[in-house]
Amino acid sequence: MTNNNEKMSREEAGRKGGEATAKNHDKEFFQEIGQKGGETTSENHDKEFYQEIGQKGGEARANQRDGGNSDGSNDGKMSRT
Repeated sequence: MTNNNEKMSREEAGRKGGEATAKNHDKEFFQEIGQKGGETTSENHDKEFYQEIGQKGGEARANQRDGGNSDGSNDGKMSRT
């Protein structure tokens, strides 16, 4: 946590904002914004975009299953390559 003389990091601000949002909204709220986000994404991207992210997701999942990412780590996140 930061004191009053230091700026809050983006990570801390995001965490605090996420926690506040979770306290103020229910499951249906998150389902609705997820639906809207998915619709907007599909309007702005083509088939190749979905093929690319599907490929990356599949590779990340295979790396998780096999015990690590291509760099040897296993943080459970997709790499940004």
